[in-house]
Amino acid sequence: MPFDISLSYPQWQGSGRHENLPRGAAAAAAVCGQYAPLIRVPLDDNHVDDANGVHRWEAIFAQFRSAQDILAHSGAGRVLTAGGDCAVDVAVIGYLNGIHPDLHVIWIDAHLDANTPETSPSGNFHGMPVSAILGRAAEPMRPFLGTPVDPARFHYFGIRVGDDGDWALQRELDLKLLDPQATIDGPVHIHFDLDVLDPREFPYLAYPDGSLGIEDAIALVGRIAREADVVGLTITEFAPSDENEARKGSQVIARLCEAAIDPGSADQPRATMDVS
Repeated sequence: MPFDISLSYPQWQGSGRHENLPRGAAAAAAVCGQYAPLIRVPLDDNHVDDANGVHRWEAIFAQFRSAQDILAHSGAGRVLTAGGDCAVDVAVIGYLNGIHPDLHVIWIDAHLDANTPETSPSGNFHGMPVSAILGRAAEPMRPFLGTPVDPARFHYFGIRVGDDGDWALQRELDLKLLDPQATIDGPVHIHFDLDVLDPREFPYLAYPDGSLGIEDAIALVGRIAREADVVGLTITEFAPSDENEARKGSQVIARLCEAAIDPGSADQPRATMDVS
């Protein structure tokens, strides 16, 4: 299989609108488990303490350490991850960056997610994963993350929304947008926050701020997979309000996985798919 493991990482504590994330995380894990053996990160629901500028820090940090331990013992070189909120990717990218030192990260998201604990107006950790992987994590997390991702190997796609702190870090580190014409090479991790999608096509979201069409998203993942070596794909922020929405949204998640594994599938739109 192109991915060695599927990591079910149902963290909800990083989001400020988490009510439907557990349902979405379970549905995403069911899809991702079809493409590689599924391993689950246990939830820590016992800790609700805020600390280090982050809401529900204790649970988030405990889950981060559990995910790191699972990944380290897995020996996986390629990881497919079903979130949860966006911050699940801190552990995953940290792990992949350790075994692929020239790792490129493509952050497909409507939001910059680049606040730090000092700049975040909300304290929600799903708005901080980019700063964390680039070396600005909360102090207790930094010793466990190793070498930060090189900002020159980080590219955004689809961003539309950010706080002052997000934009400040983007300017400071000169974080670039993905050039549609540039060749993508080397080992690549794709972070795909479903809220990058146009909510008129994909309404199963807590933060409906995106504008990317589903077919364009599938084509983008397929293009990356054709040109580069996709060693990681993380899908986050699926927030269906009921099981019917979970079923419909899961079809899109499956197509994203298939595009990463078999880029030719990205060239075959499924006009009959019901995602309304």
